[in-house]
Amino acid sequence: MIRNAFKTLLSPIHTFLKDSRAVGIILILCTVVSMILANSSWQEGYINFWNALFDPAGGHHYQYRALHLPNSYLLWINDGMMVLFFFLVGMEIKRELTVGELSSLRKSILPVLAAIGGMLFPALIFSLFNGGTEYAHGWGIPMATDIAFSLGILSLLGNRVPVSLKIFLMALAIIDDLGAILTIAIFYTPHLNLQYLLMAGGVLLIPIALNLLKVQRLILYFIPGVILWYFLFNSGVHATIAGVLLAFCVPQDKIADLVHGLHDPVNFIIMPVFALANTAIQLPSDILGALHNDISYGIIAGLVLGKPIGIFVLSFAAVKLRLASLPSKAGWLQLIGVGLIAGIGFTMSIFISSLAYVEREYQIISIISVIAASLLAGIAGFIFLRLLKPVSPIKKSK
Repeated sequence: MIRNAFKTLLSPIHTFLKDSRAVGIILILCTVVSMILANSSWQEGYINFWNALFDPAGGHHYQYRALHLPNSYLLWINDGMMVLFFFLVGMEIKRELTVGELSSLRKSILPVLAAIGGMLFPALIFSLFNGGTEYAHGWGIPMATDIAFSLGILSLLGNRVPVSLKIFLMALAIIDDLGAILTIAIFYTPHLNLQYLLMAGGVLLIPIALNLLKVQRLILYFIPGVILWYFLFNSGVHATIAGVLLAFCVPQDKIADLVHGLHDPVNFIIMPVFALANTAIQLPSDILGALHNDISYGIIAGLVLGKPIGIFVLSFAAVKLRLASLPSKAGWLQLIGVGLIAGIGFTMSIFISSLAYVEREYQIISIISVIAASLLAGIAGFIFLRLLKPVSPIKKSK
């Protein structure tokens, strides 16, 4: 009886967690809760909890015996826990490139070109506002698309959006994530320690060799993976790149089980904690005044306008040049709607905000701008697609 009652109690929770919208809803709730706490009477204790340094003299590192490790809970989350997020993303990219929607040139050309347009145009628009200024380094912030949020919005539209368009957005967002990862690795590495970098390269050879030898025991990959993380953390390259590198070394036939096993911990523990920690910001008394800033203009215009324009322009060119065709049962207007929804940048955009600027003031403006832009893009995309009539399939002539 108790068991049945317990099952009845947990059943709605289990059903909710399996819903494709659950991740986005939980991230929104965490963001709202975090910003309320950060601007309440608990403000000082709450913000200090995430940001207080373990060793005030240690910069981004503190020394535990002979080890140099992250120096605050915020850094442990961004440099440590998020490695699992990037490991999951890396495996999904590998799976799509090998057996999924990106496994052949014909299937991949449209989402690849659309993703490139969706990264280039926001970066260019940001640079139009901030090129040559002290804010210029933030050009990577509006490049990202949040998979969880964007697919969650599409799922709210039900049958009004064809499955082919959802697959297109997912493939686009995966390529977008790969672009963001490369951007972080190449452009957001402030300094390099060549000794640690060389040691990281040496350790990386171990999982590569294991993969070539078709070794199946995952623990033999994870042990050098942890060492790889440590060396990259101390090399100056962002430590989360270790997750992506290791993901590409994991045996192909192990990926499905790993993705299934990591999906819930990453989406319902790590990402909510990331949202809580990174949105623990004290809002300026004049929020509109804070948004009256070139950083904000660049981020908001980049995500809300640059994303759909870039996706549409390169998709249009690909179709007209007969390099690709539109997703089945989808028209150009629906592609624009998906482009709008792709302007939801949240997780990766907030992550890059913490790397682009050292000044906390600029980070706060960036995070507020990302949240505002993501909200605008999500609402605009939802309304736009909701008002469109579904595209009827073209009847073949007899």
